[in-house]
Amino acid sequence: MFKYIKAIAFDADDTLWDNQSYFERAEKRYCEILAPYADAANVSAELFRTEKANMGLLGYGGKAFTISLVENALRVSRYAIRAEEVAAIVETGKSLLCLPATPLPGVLTTLSLLRSEGFRMVLFTKGELLDQHGKLERSGLAPFFEDVIVVNDKNEETFGWLCHDRLSTTPAEILMVGNSLKSDIAPALAVGCYAAWIPFRVTWRMEHAEEFEHERMVRLDSIDKLPSVLSAR
Repeated sequence: MFKYIKAIAFDADDTLWDNQSYFERAEKRYCEILAPYADAANVSAELFRTEKANMGLLGYGGKAFTISLVENALRVSRYAIRAEEVAAIVETGKSLLCLPATPLPGVLTTLSLLRSEGFRMVLFTKGELLDQHGKLERSGLAPFFEDVIVVNDKNEETFGWLCHDRLSTTPAEILMVGNSLKSDIAPALAVGCYAAWIPFRVTWRMEHAEEFEHERMVRLDSIDKLPSVLSAR
């Protein structure tokens, strides 16, 4: 399947390091802060609606999430929330900008092997520029990538730009590796790339998508299976 692959684009969050688990813990803490005003189920449901409404303006990442936390808290509490509770919410959101980004099991070995085999490797992720670069630096994985591309969103347009303008190659020579069918896999396949889908143990509600099969996609249980799949090319 991957006979002509020359370049590999890796997603970052929940592909190379754990991201969503930290957001889920932050949301749990958020619900505890807002417990005097609403139950956790309602707080979470309203937060999701707030995030979704803000997505086009704020994009993705810890900063956007923090703004949504505060906005939603004001609405849920009917503006009765106390200043110290708002401060606690802000600190909860800011903590996401410092998450450790420890590489997931198998990531270091996989990147080392693929680099030794001569593949071009780039990081292709969506989110806020400073936030994503900070996680990459803390992960220690930066030296593996010849380029780091952070976009506001991943869609057919940005994947086409990645292939033709940033990597100057055809989609058929690019493999996209990621955990999200919606953001990493489907748009990559749509422009003609190959894809390796590696589901993470938790998925952000905004990234939920129906599973599917595709002749240019392989599903892997873990990232350390990737070298063996590529070695068969």
